[in-house]
Amino acid sequence: MHEANPQRDGMSRRAVLAAGLTAGAALALGAGAPSAVAGTGGPADWFAAPARSVRPRFRWWWPDGLVDPDEIAREIDQIADAGFGGVEIAAVHHSIKDKSVLDTAHHGWGSRPWRDGVEAALRRAARRGLTVDLTLGPSWPVAVPGLTPDDDAAAKELAYGRAPLTGGSTYQGPVPPPVHAAAAGVTRQQLLAVQAARVEPAHSTRKETGLDPYSVQDLTATVTDGTLTWTAPEGGDWVLISYWVRGSGQQPESGPHSAPAAYAVDHFSPAGTTAVTSYWQDHLLTPSLRRLLRAAGGSLFEDSVELETDGLTWTPLLPEAFEKHIGRPLLPYLPALVLDNSNQVFAFEAQFTRQIRHDFWETVSGLFNRNHLTALRDWAHTLGMTLRSQPYGLQTDAIASAALLDIPEGESLGFKNLDDYRCLAGGRDMAGRRVLSCEAGAYNGSAYSTTWDRFLRTMGGAYAAGVNQTVVHGFSYATAPGVNWPGFAAFSPYNGTAGYGESWGPRQPTWRHVQDISGYLGRVHQVLQSGTARADVAVFRQTGYTATGIGASWFTATGVPLGWTHQFLSGPLLDLSSATVSDGRLAPDGPAYKALFVEGDFFYGSTPTLAVENARKILALAEAGLPVVLFGAFDQALTPGVPDQGETDRLRDLLARLLTLPHVVRVTDKAAVGDALAGLGVSADVRHATASTLLNAHRVTADADFYYLCNGKHAETVKPPVAAIDHDVTLRRTHGGRTVPYLLDPWTGEAVRLARYTEYGADITLRVTLQPGQTTIVALGRPGLFGDRHGSSTHAEATDADAVLFTERGLTLRARTAGTWTTRLSRGRTATTRTPAVPAPITPARWELEVEDWYPGPDATRTDHVRRGVTLETLRPWSQIPELADSAGIGRYRTTVTLPAGWTSSHGAELELGQVSDTFRVSVNGRRLPAADRLHPVVDLGPFLRRGENTLEIEVATPLINRLRVAQPTVFGGVARQDHGLVGPVRLVPYVQAAVR
Repeated sequence: MHEANPQRDGMSRRAVLAAGLTAGAALALGAGAPSAVAGTGGPADWFAAPARSVRPRFRWWWPDGLVDPDEIAREIDQIADAGFGGVEIAAVHHSIKDKSVLDTAHHGWGSRPWRDGVEAALRRAARRGLTVDLTLGPSWPVAVPGLTPDDDAAAKELAYGRAPLTGGSTYQGPVPPPVHAAAAGVTRQQLLAVQAARVEPAHSTRKETGLDPYSVQDLTATVTDGTLTWTAPEGGDWVLISYWVRGSGQQPESGPHSAPAAYAVDHFSPAGTTAVTSYWQDHLLTPSLRRLLRAAGGSLFEDSVELETDGLTWTPLLPEAFEKHIGRPLLPYLPALVLDNSNQVFAFEAQFTRQIRHDFWETVSGLFNRNHLTALRDWAHTLGMTLRSQPYGLQTDAIASAALLDIPEGESLGFKNLDDYRCLAGGRDMAGRRVLSCEAGAYNGSAYSTTWDRFLRTMGGAYAAGVNQTVVHGFSYATAPGVNWPGFAAFSPYNGTAGYGESWGPRQPTWRHVQDISGYLGRVHQVLQSGTARADVAVFRQTGYTATGIGASWFTATGVPLGWTHQFLSGPLLDLSSATVSDGRLAPDGPAYKALFVEGDFFYGSTPTLAVENARKILALAEAGLPVVLFGAFDQALTPGVPDQGETDRLRDLLARLLTLPHVVRVTDKAAVGDALAGLGVSADVRHATASTLLNAHRVTADADFYYLCNGKHAETVKPPVAAIDHDVTLRRTHGGRTVPYLLDPWTGEAVRLARYTEYGADITLRVTLQPGQTTIVALGRPGLFGDRHGSSTHAEATDADAVLFTERGLTLRARTAGTWTTRLSRGRTATTRTPAVPAPITPARWELEVEDWYPGPDATRTDHVRRGVTLETLRPWSQIPELADSAGIGRYRTTVTLPAGWTSSHGAELELGQVSDTFRVSVNGRRLPAADRLHPVVDLGPFLRRGENTLEIEVATPLINRLRVAQPTVFGGVARQDHGLVGPVRLVPYVQAAVR
């Protein structure tokens, strides 16, 4: 059975952590908290030891069914031992050019060996507490073995042909054939229609031929035995257009994966979905597999919808569905819809063309969401599984799709910025779903050179935008025929060079430390899957596409840097039962948006549009008390689709009524949006005085407000890079009664009571200091929530010392120098505290470096380890140490520092590591310390130091790329040698602590 979901009970399983803290809280939010022994068992596990169900997962790449059940079980153990929560089995082998070596007839996707491998994975996963996800077909898009391109259930395209005519001339001959030949395997095509239209140069664009929409004539009935005779009217130029329905002939990516070959299904018809489910029922779902899926099955998964065709994606259901949905026939509009290699071919007048295309894709979206996603989701439920899907790739309403899915998913590679995640998050939260997943960490050309540092920077902002589950890209099965060391990799070599993503696992030196990474990610997920998400504002989107990079004008550029959060909604979400208003909040039991923001449709030239039904719903929400801001000329709004008679007037009447309400404002200057919100009494839950790169996500449970904070950026490509931040941040609490702030360290699992902050009403203001990419979590809850014993103790509001923190001695001051320090306390008193002399910072002068250097072993899956020893007077990257220039592996740096005789239990020190790549662990006097923040490598050594000599050891693991550059130069030789290892500068910075009296 599936693990119980710990978040459903809010904070009832919260951690009781860190009894006996001797060194106290961090110097500032984001600095490494001192070490302590966390409680064991019971509520402590909620944060310190997150459940398997919230831990990160791996995309697990198999060479189809060419797998061994014993190796499958061994790899499940490796993933479980590393602290991950599950896998997604995917048939991906782009690196293997000669597909014949995979023998699809005997070892293809869905074959008996593939099923044996899946069952082996499920059996071991059930034993280890993991869950296993399965792709709906081999690779992507969803396809079915044995389906042919001509079958009714196969993916279809609408191809077009054309023939020009001058006025008065006659065309006599075969109907114009498609401009592109059919794909291989397509043997039939059906003529849908033939039309004639007069060319209208005034409507032409750089790529589109303009046409007069009122001149379109249907000539289909005049076709006899495939030939046509037609005379164009006098005057102007004309064009004959033919439309042909045929199979697209698309096979799943990097196939073949099966014998017989698989072809993509129609994603818009019940027939396409039935082809998928029937194949599973008839060929895959044996009684034993069904039982195992109920024991350890997680989700059925569908990758992004990458339907590829030279024409227009089509289904035979479209003409009927369009007329039923829109109320008018589709065929007269076809000229404005046909595509040639993704480019529009013809156009009518611009506004009319926009409206036609909106109506068409809205119809397609409804078919996709109803006949594909909803049908597959419901079928998955009959197997005791959920549906996880990336519902984008076409011009469909992915926001509405996210509300239908059990688990919507985005991706770090294909998403252009954080607003792409916010689209899916809006659908998830309005529908009351819990998880927004992310296919994470695919970087082009970075195989075996990806660092966890880079991965964490990527995910930091994604979590702030609503992601709360990570599917790491990826873990490759160990081997396949003909592969080289260090084993099979799904995407490398890729076109002869280093490929996408990374093949994590024991083949990587950093696997030695990967439990630190999985623990960090699991704790972030634990918090971000708890309770309900909160966002300040809902941004209404007339067109619900995602993976576009298009955001919200003022909020993306100005609001987010000031602390605002937003999500996107589309029309169908306003039909959900959650779309109610209470106390001025939309969806009060969910995201509880404080306002609705409506602007022009960015996908159509920022035209101010609203469908009449959506305008009516927004009016009802506003009349129920929801603040609304309209940005743009909404007094002259248009319908997004082709309007019926009088429809535009009805729309403008509704908007006029909307604008008479006291809490509805229309602005025409983007700079006025902030003032408009303030005038409506709407403010952000997170606020800071100046613009910042601080990003945030807010979750509310029955016991606490959780704020995830990240120093990140809107998109990875944004320049200049993010800089460190150090400023005050105000957080709003939603719980009544006495509330205090806690710092939750996702690296160590510790939760410590913060000792310096100010309170004003529902606001708590504290200092946030974060390095680029670094994250932290703040919880606002009652005293004692995380097991602290400070009750209603006085806290500090300000100090001129380095920090004030709570320890077992109560309120404690920390300083790095001797001095007399003044601390303003929360009960109005000012305390003066003196500290004695503190030793000066120490820079170790000499390091002994022992390297475990990784080399290709006797076969593709075995590695030889060669030991090397180097004495370093100055720390340098391995690439600049002659003995290690091409080395990769694990290095252990040792040095000794001597502390003076006056060192007491009141003293401590922080170890600043400077530049270190990639993963690391720190030991002091033979004792390994808890995991440390990869993006801020400063470790509080607290009580682990002693007077006299102290031995420090820093173990560093590197990526494999420098070794692979020389081991496989034809593939990796073009990658520059990289700087890894402990580079520093390394300093030991002492401090002293004294009780504040």
